[in-house]
Amino acid sequence: MSGRPASAEFEQPVIDRQADRSGNAGVRQRAVPGSHTVNRVRQIAYWGATGLVTIVALSASFAYLTAASAAIENFRHVGYPQQLRMLLGIAKLSGALVLLAPRLPRLKEWAYAGFTFMWIAATVAHYLAGDKPLFLLPPALIALLAVSYCTRPADRRVSKAAFVS
Repeated sequence: MSGRPASAEFEQPVIDRQADRSGNAGVRQRAVPGSHTVNRVRQIAYWGATGLVTIVALSASFAYLTAASAAIENFRHVGYPQQLRMLLGIAKLSGALVLLAPRLPRLKEWAYAGFTFMWIAATVAHYLAGDKPLFLLPPALIALLAVSYCTRPADRRVSKAAFVS
């Protein structure tokens, strides 16, 4: 037993400020056991969830913007005006591109919020239209979106200092 708590495998790497073997004083990181595996699982979860969300958003955007007959019929079925189809097509395209692009943390926050609002509205619309199995798809997409949001790398997050200002 090393005397470390059971949660030690989830700790961040420890900064070691001592000199290395060659006598060079500097900062280096010591690996925490299991931290690489946890980071790898987190990265796979992020890209898997983000990839699925963006594939769905891009395919819906394509259908909306090209006036696919299924998209037109679905909007008519739930009682939405066709103008909204065009706006949602542009919004889904923009949101998917922002989620895939590096950095842009503030825009990513807006994209996550926008997808959440769209899929909540889609859930309600499909439920009220009587689409019993279909109304469960948007909550599943919201769950994937939550996985993507919670597992984002640091460079895709808004810094804590930005929330204070």
